[in-house]
Amino acid sequence: MYRHPDLIWRGSVPPCHCGPVTSDDVVRWEPSERWIRGVKGELTVVDSRRAILFWEAGRKVPLYAFPEADIRLDALRPAAEPAVGSHPGAAEFYDLDVAGAVTPNVAWRLPLPELPGHLAFGWFRPGQGGLDHWYEEDEEIFVHPRDPYHRVDALSSSRHVVVEIDGRVLADTREPVLLFETGLPVRYYIPPKDVRFEALEHTEQVTRCPYKGIAEYWSVRGESTAPPNVAWAYPDPIPAARQVRDHVAFYNEAVDLIVDGQRLARPETVFSAFIAGGEKAVAHGV
Repeated sequence: MYRHPDLIWRGSVPPCHCGPVTSDDVVRWEPSERWIRGVKGELTVVDSRRAILFWEAGRKVPLYAFPEADIRLDALRPAAEPAVGSHPGAAEFYDLDVAGAVTPNVAWRLPLPELPGHLAFGWFRPGQGGLDHWYEEDEEIFVHPRDPYHRVDALSSSRHVVVEIDGRVLADTREPVLLFETGLPVRYYIPPKDVRFEALEHTEQVTRCPYKGIAEYWSVRGESTAPPNVAWAYPDPIPAARQVRDHVAFYNEAVDLIVDGQRLARPETVFSAFIAGGEKAVAHGV
């Protein structure tokens, strides 16, 4: 076993370290057959059919690394202020220069002895730099690459679902779509005809999810104990989540859900801290 001060690699030189991350100190990687492109402005910075999908130590979602031959190396230069410590084991970082516009620390050399000559790229997040657009085949992907070990299943149901807050009914349906997503509670998506929009106020909040698409939000109108942006919908979801199109879901963590007459407990999730603090919503798919 090769040991690094920050990382642990399994094996010697296997074809891959496949599977999801099962420990915060183990890095996994596997080859991807997807055609990946990354774009900044008008420049295609990455164009690869030989991508490596990898999970950093302590990171729950994957990233991509690419052979140098598939990267516009002429647009990269050694980072002026390397972000050492931001990625375990990485010491060599690169800034991206596109027509004089510099994006710092957009890429770093993958510190994996089995994969020499590969650079990793951070995924775009608003306000955090990175490339403008990423594509898997011809479909744009948001926030981070899709994890092949993360499932999202949307199933039509006849359960009776009622959504309440402060004793007020916000939605009541017998035609929900139940969305089952790895690591999250079931989300109950309500057909728009069964949502009481007069009790809600549309907001300017927008988030992106790699598994569902771009979401819009609503807050509860008037005085309420509900946090802002407590409800959301995907007006144009990706094909895999097409069943939730225009359906409205509410944070289980912040509203009262009654399913088939049983009031559900409010769960503690990765979103709970954001909800408790009244912060802006984060993407529903992490």
